[in-house]
Amino acid sequence: MTRIVAVDPGRSKCGLVLVDVNQSLVVAGGVRLASDVEALVSSWCTDSAGVDRILLGDGTSSAEWLNRLQNLASVQLVDETGTTLRARDRYWQLWPPQGWRRWIPRGLLLPPGDLDALAALVMLEQSLNITCRWPTNAPPIRSEPE
Repeated sequence: MTRIVAVDPGRSKCGLVLVDVNQSLVVAGGVRLASDVEALVSSWCTDSAGVDRILLGDGTSSAEWLNRLQNLASVQLVDETGTTLRARDRYWQLWPPQGWRRWIPRGLLLPPGDLDALAALVMLEQSLNITCRWPTNAPPIRSEPE
């Protein structure tokens, strides 16, 4: 099993996902306070399945995050240009609008909450040229990763 972590770095909060690449499946994901990210990624790296690589967005405070994460696993910087807009589209692909909202053009709909976890997901999907499934019905924007 190949597991990769993707991190959309920020100063106060970060979006992150843990993906089983062989199954194209998000194992865990969400938005965390920046102060909690290193410990969470460390726990993912040391559990029985481990982590093969960390993909880190090259934007906000990426140099600081590179220093913090490189002792946990191999870190690769990836382009995060436009990930917020792509995350909005990806949100509606994973969780299509329901009820009367399905009649509104998706470009006019705004997903609720932070999209940082989905920004991390689209970085990973673009870098690896895969499309992943999110196994739960609930979007990750209000919850913290497992």
